[in-house]
Amino acid sequence: MSDVYITRIEKYLPNEPVPNDEMEMYLGKINGNDSKSRGLILRNNRIKSRYYALDKQGNITHTNAQLSALAVKKVLNPDIDINEIDLLTAGTTSPDALQPAHALMVHGELAAHPMETMSAHGTCNAGMLSLKYAYMAIKSGEVNRAVSVASETMSSWMHARNFQDEIDKRLEIEKNPFIAFEKDFLRWMLSDGAAAALLCNKPETGKLSLRIEWIDVKSWAGELETCMYAGSAKSGDGRLVGWREMTNDQRALESVFSLKQDAKLLQKHVIATGIKHLKLVLEKYRLDEREVDWFLPHLSSMFFRDQAVKGFEEANIRIPEEKWFMNLPYIGNVGAASALLMLEEMYHSGIFQPDQRILVMVPESARFSYTYMLLTVV
Repeated sequence: MSDVYITRIEKYLPNEPVPNDEMEMYLGKINGNDSKSRGLILRNNRIKSRYYALDKQGNITHTNAQLSALAVKKVLNPDIDINEIDLLTAGTTSPDALQPAHALMVHGELAAHPMETMSAHGTCNAGMLSLKYAYMAIKSGEVNRAVSVASETMSSWMHARNFQDEIDKRLEIEKNPFIAFEKDFLRWMLSDGAAAALLCNKPETGKLSLRIEWIDVKSWAGELETCMYAGSAKSGDGRLVGWREMTNDQRALESVFSLKQDAKLLQKHVIATGIKHLKLVLEKYRLDEREVDWFLPHLSSMFFRDQAVKGFEEANIRIPEEKWFMNLPYIGNVGAASALLMLEEMYHSGIFQPDQRILVMVPESARFSYTYMLLTVV
């Protein structure tokens, strides 16, 4: 089995950073009113700026496939032709269409030769599942070089225009012009961007490389109910009712294709379950967490950093805070791309040194699945 190395990693963030006080200029105001929950949510998540693939009129400046292709081009330039790549994998929460698959749309944007592609669907873990497919393909000897890209275009999904049908229906039926907190919550949490990694079966001469030791993925959906969802509504017993079971009027009343999150479930389970998985990982790979030089946790909010630090202490997991790195406050929560965006920033910072070990954590709240990845600097 071949070793697998990340030999290059690059990002593409659209347009200029958007500060908190300009968010509604881009995302619009639902029913013309300021959000009642925006201030509270921003105080808790402590995000100060983010990137949107929108202009101030709400027009889309980049599709998801375009963002992904721009990140791929950056990772290959100036000396690798896309036609020299054997495999393209892509992961996202927010594809441009239900079909065709997202990786095919990225492949089309790149106008590349025929190649294998793989699309990982999901939420935050989609980027890691995409990376793991590329890792396994190289490790097994199927391919020699692969590009894995993770991306999001959440802003256009969160724009006020997508909730207008619901507002109109509620004004008509219930005289309630506000959308539920579970939808408004995510409008102030999510951002746009893309990051791409080049994976090879040997390190690149003269450049820093990251050897992937393992990628461990676990789902806890057999024990926990759905927390984040789209294209469906949640019944009182926790069951999801899919859009195909609904009438057009029901879909409009629920703005059923909006992304929704149960904040109470998130707070109750996301850190506790992640710690359960980490304990299994430490035992499975016989990893002493004190040997970890850098810990890169993808968290949706700085609120959860405080919870994670406390949970680690209570579980006697010894990764001191000075080893933690997060860029959430100034990059934003870019979902499936967040882990690679943290890795990209540190990779180019000059901080990584040979033989250092990097532990990456990605929780996905959709129905609680998690990824841990261990890297060694070479």
